[in-house]
Amino acid sequence: MKIFLSESVPQYQTYTFNYAVYCEQEKAEETDMIYRKGFLPYSNSLSLKKPHYYLARSLRVNLENFKETSENRRLNKKMQVYEPQIKRINKSELIHKEGFKDFCYAYASARFDGNMSKERLEYVLNWPYFTDILQFTTSDGKLLGYVFAVLTGEIFHYWFSFYDLDFPQPGLGKWMMYKSIEWAKEQNLKEVYLGTCYGEKAMYKMRDFKGLEFFDGNSWNPDMKKLKQKCKTDSQKNIDDFKAELNKE
Repeated sequence: MKIFLSESVPQYQTYTFNYAVYCEQEKAEETDMIYRKGFLPYSNSLSLKKPHYYLARSLRVNLENFKETSENRRLNKKMQVYEPQIKRINKSELIHKEGFKDFCYAYASARFDGNMSKERLEYVLNWPYFTDILQFTTSDGKLLGYVFAVLTGEIFHYWFSFYDLDFPQPGLGKWMMYKSIEWAKEQNLKEVYLGTCYGEKAMYKMRDFKGLEFFDGNSWNPDMKKLKQKCKTDSQKNIDDFKAELNKE
């Protein structure tokens, strides 16, 4: 893997000169290492020919410490009437199936604020290390949704989810995330990566799941009180943490 820095916006008034950190994957066996260093897949530029990743405040579940919460049990109890089924499918079996892309794109159009064009969806589907899709259905075969997963022998990246927005039971998306984590634990995996965690809208992940850790730029940190505080103040931030601490002195 090749890590490189890209110069970002300078702030002369605070002497803050940022560099975004990226990683280019060179070998398949680097996937676990890349995620464990805090990187996530970058799919927002369709011109990239090789897989690239960005460094961010990533959130993961350490499955050794994962256990059900009361919210998990509440949602699961409500879903049991539908006798839901989860099936792991190699992505190559689904990407040409009639209706599959239409379902995903309809959800993306409603929920992704214009950030998932049909071209970007194709780009994601052809990402070389995106391996599997979890398919959720009711016992009578009604489609509930899909989870796009990067799966290795040790990790699960819960990358994108797409689900039935007209489903009568509220909380379907949260339930799918919970069941994906539970499924990963049953497969004896070690970690589930849940994407970035910025702003107050991301705080539901902290409320709903146990065993969480966030990448703080240096290491994986289990301090959820600290993460909650960061999320609450993200929109007000205008200086890096190092300088902010100095200003308190």
